[in-house]
Amino acid sequence: MTDAELRAYIEAVTPPDRSCMEAARKRQAELAKPPGSLGKLEEYSVRLAGIQGCVRPRMDRRQVLVLAADNGVVAEGVSSAPQSVTLAQVINMTRHKTGMSALAYAFEDEVVVADVGINTDRCIPGVENRKVRRSTGNICREAAMTRQEALAAMSAGMALAAQAAQRGVQALGIGEMGIGNTTTSAAVLAALTHAPAQAVTGRGGGLTDAAFEKKKQVIDRALALHRPDPADPVGVLAAVGGLDLAAMTGAFLGCAQNHVPAVVDGYISIVAALTAVRLCPAAGEYLFLSHASYEIGYRIAAEELRQEPCLLLEMRLGEGSGCPLMFQIMRAACAVLCEMATFEEASIHDGYLDEIRKTDAFTVARP
Repeated sequence: MTDAELRAYIEAVTPPDRSCMEAARKRQAELAKPPGSLGKLEEYSVRLAGIQGCVRPRMDRRQVLVLAADNGVVAEGVSSAPQSVTLAQVINMTRHKTGMSALAYAFEDEVVVADVGINTDRCIPGVENRKVRRSTGNICREAAMTRQEALAAMSAGMALAAQAAQRGVQALGIGEMGIGNTTTSAAVLAALTHAPAQAVTGRGGGLTDAAFEKKKQVIDRALALHRPDPADPVGVLAAVGGLDLAAMTGAFLGCAQNHVPAVVDGYISIVAALTAVRLCPAAGEYLFLSHASYEIGYRIAAEELRQEPCLLLEMRLGEGSGCPLMFQIMRAACAVLCEMATFEEASIHDGYLDEIRKTDAFTVARP
């Protein structure tokens, strides 16, 4: 993929169907319940109607897409886990033995794992081979990758999202596996938002105080070395990002291009989502934030997206682990819109709500 091809791809993204959203909103108002009483489920159902282009959206087929790659910055001692864990956990994902894949298996969600940059030449059974290169460079000493490699990883993510859409997937969760990727995510977020490393860097999979301080210093050094331009998100990914982040960015763009709801997992996932939205603002309308990551930078990214996560579970695993949980919330939203009876169908005269509908008759001011 070239920069020109990326621009053309982005320009082809269209917003959700407003007429379907309005029809779904009208149906919600006719359902046999107090107005707005199902809260966010009502909002989600309207958004899903617009994305799927029908008044009664479905959530029967769901997939978690995991983009896996290694990160050269682990050489700086920014992670408590060795790089070999990336490959080990990718293999475990194919066996339903990681946190995300166990949840997906329990809820009968599909899992697709793609290798975009694991530091091995092995062909991994059950894993899609979309490798751009083996690992990224150490961002403290060199660029993570070339611009062309960043575009290639994004293209891989786009293709995987399109593949899911072609297979009838009605919601795609975007996850990752890559030791060291909380460091690259923090660097990308800092570059895009001008936030200091201190404000966007957490302890990832667990770090001692000394290692945590070093991690922040590493990010500062990488940013000082490369000085990535926030107006050029692809350049930011190439300089201080990761192949997993680039592929995830492409997957979020692919969801928008193919009108598939995209579920954001935790910190790494939301940084990729923000990168996608910086490239294509329309992609934001296809995002559904699952859980509020425990990582400190998550809130900054969510505020930049002007969206709120659905679940507060103090999770910080990554992998896409929040996606199977969010899928169930989205299924509930669809069930409400599609299966509930209207006042007329329930033989209830709703005239008693006329006055209530004219104002906010539910909110009570907190003392």
